[in-house]
Amino acid sequence: MAVPKSKTSKARRDKRRNSHWKLKTPGIVECPKCGTYRLPHRACRACGFYKGREVIKMDEAK
Repeated sequence: MAVPKSKTSKARRDKRRNSHWKLKTPGIVECPKCGTYRLPHRACRACGFYKGREVIKMDEAK
């Protein structure tokens, strides 16, 4: 069985491990109805529309 010749330092070990855990920025798209930014494949929080139809009833007072 293979045995390491020398100890791997904490810095070298952590340098190798840290690249897998970085957070990715979510893709943000513009709502075609109102123009605010939203997450893709989700209803718009500002106007309540998704794929051209209203799926969430929004108050007009806002």
